[in-house]
Amino acid sequence: MNRPARPIGSSPTCRFGETIYDHAIALEPHIGTLNEGSLHAALKADYARPGDQFEVPLDGFVIDIRRPDLLIEIQTGSFAAMGRKLDHLLAEHRMLLVHPIAIETYLEKPGAKPRKSPKRGSIYDLFDELVSIPTLLDHPNLSLEVVLVSVTKLRQVDPTVRRGRGGLRTTDRALREILERRRFEQATDLLELVPDGMPAVFTTADLARHAGIDRDVAQQMAYCLRPLGLFHERGRTRAGVEYSL
Repeated sequence: MNRPARPIGSSPTCRFGETIYDHAIALEPHIGTLNEGSLHAALKADYARPGDQFEVPLDGFVIDIRRPDLLIEIQTGSFAAMGRKLDHLLAEHRMLLVHPIAIETYLEKPGAKPRKSPKRGSIYDLFDELVSIPTLLDHPNLSLEVVLVSVTKLRQVDPTVRRGRGGLRTTDRALREILERRRFEQATDLLELVPDGMPAVFTTADLARHAGIDRDVAQQMAYCLRPLGLFHERGRTRAGVEYSL
């Protein structure tokens, strides 16, 4: 690629059998966990391939999965925490950042059957993370894969949690199913999330209406796409900032 780089803000080799899914439990002792949650561990097992190394120290950081030509990081938390790591490693290494978004969540507590939460996630939740590093995908050595998942949120009774939250504390998130994967190889791939039918000049209210998302999410999207040169500011009206592609 010819895009210029822009700043962004010993482990044994594991041998595998027929499929990752068939052998995930058997593989777990070989894959370092570093106190990671169940969702992180399950995704790491899913992305693992023969010959991969796990939890590899590199330049003062620990890499989830290392291959000869690629570093893979599973990031279930905030992108902001990755800034220094990405800045340091991307200069010399190709990286794939894997980020899960829970499209559906089941709630499980002791003594009760899991129930489905009415709250649903969306691919547009990605921008809630990108706002901390809006030019994340502008680096030629970085690819991002968003994994849309179904999870079970495990909760335990905790007397220190206020009653408004049911007196329950979330202790873990477990992967139920991978529903879809969306790969973003470069910044312009984010334009795939701009819905069809948008006017030539639009506001975040237009974007929210066409995408079926809240306006604050549309504002996050504009905040990320403008510094990447994908949204161009055209002016301001009483309806808000006007953009074009």
